Amino acid sequence: MKLWAGRFQKEISKTTNDFNSSIAFDSKMYKQDIEGSIAHASMLGQCGIIEDSESKKICDGLREILNDIESGALKIDMEAEDIHTFIEGELTARLGDTGKRLHTARSRNDQVALDIRLYLRDECAEVESLLKELLQVLCNKAEEYADAVMPGYTHLQRAQPITFGHHLMAYAQMFLRDLSRLADAKKRMNVLPLGSCALAGTTYPIDRSITSELLGFDAATENSLDGVSDRDFCIELAGALSIIMVHLSRFSEEIIAWCSWEFKFVELDDAFSTGSSIMPQKKNPDIAELVRGKSGRVFGDLTTLLTVMKGIALAYNKDMQEDKEAIFDAFDTVKMCLTAFTPMIDTMTVLTENMRKAAAGGFINATDCADYLVKKGLPFRDAYKATGTLVARCIELKTDLEQLPLDEYKAICDMFDEGVYEAISLEKCVNDRKAFGGPAKENVIAAVANVRKAIG
Repeated sequence: MKLWAGRFQKEISKTTNDFNSSIAFDSKMYKQDIEGSIAHASMLGQCGIIEDSESKKICDGLREILNDIESGALKIDMEAEDIHTFIEGELTARLGDTGKRLHTARSRNDQVALDIRLYLRDECAEVESLLKELLQVLCNKAEEYADAVMPGYTHLQRAQPITFGHHLMAYAQMFLRDLSRLADAKKRMNVLPLGSCALAGTTYPIDRSITSELLGFDAATENSLDGVSDRDFCIELAGALSIIMVHLSRFSEEIIAWCSWEFKFVELDDAFSTGSSIMPQKKNPDIAELVRGKSGRVFGDLTTLLTVMKGIALAYNKDMQEDKEAIFDAFDTVKMCLTAFTPMIDTMTVLTENMRKAAAGGFINATDCADYLVKKGLPFRDAYKATGTLVARCIELKTDLEQLPLDEYKAICDMFDEGVYEAISLEKCVNDRKAFGGPAKENVIAAVANVRKAIG
């Protein structure tokens, strides 16, 4: 029987029932629904709204239902309207009239708002754990390759020398910010909507602080209308998840490029690659490509939530049933991507000689060559022009700045001497960049320590 059946004289059609039903996706929240109901029943008993003995029976009955679902003894009825109806119906079947008292001073509106907050709080914890695993892998790799010289790029053109460790720690900073965004969103989400009822609260003498404390919320919502109709936290979390996917997608793009023969900076482990059905030589970075592709799926979930909520008058509307599929999918996709991405990074082989060769061939020490002249007293613009002329001469001679004879240097500027070769050494170029945030080895090691401290 529907919880709202008393008002209606006819049975709902199967088409309407199927269209209206949400149990196919909100059954994910069975644990949180039971957890919230136990807290609600406990509060009702403590406030004297129902008898203590009945409160205890309800709580015990709910725990038995949870155990039965998790053991497989009780199957969730996918013909039920939603998970809330199923659990309350099962409780009533077991306890009779006592089970019917559970819904006192509660509406499905505030019950749903509670369940989704509890569920997403748990989901956030899982994503945070996965992000920390990835950060730990990045720290280990960065530490190992803190002095492995590679070209840094702008416009996908070789620009200045950095190290592979420094490059990896740039992504570590991104994922740290992702952790911070999730933590901030959780703070705003962690308020109790239960007690708002349908939209206008209740005349029963409930104590929302009891329920709030039992469920680990920081406070209760201050406005009953907002309590049942707020889904800002879903949108905010979908935004945070979308940014995680931006970072994973950018990283994937680089992995895909680095795996190609044109770069050949890394090689993925066979366990995280696939082949071609027709070309036997192929080794494809499919995981990275799928992560890059799935970013659009999470962005779509965010767009869905924004679009659903943009035109809804207060308070609850059935449109809001669409919140769950979108935010659940966003979390599921991010977790799936992190689970596959982290071991791919952990097991990849870094081809440091190829990185060093690429760094040597791109004139990425040209700025350091100009700085060498500036330190000797030449104005920067003159030093810049002289170095640019040297680069053109290297291209003409098919060589690089490190191999160019000294007489070629002197022909362009007589301030050059043997010291220029030490000044433009790639290793020196990197390790002289000791300013905070730079790629010097000591900075990379310090950055690794900071990240490890931040993730505990």
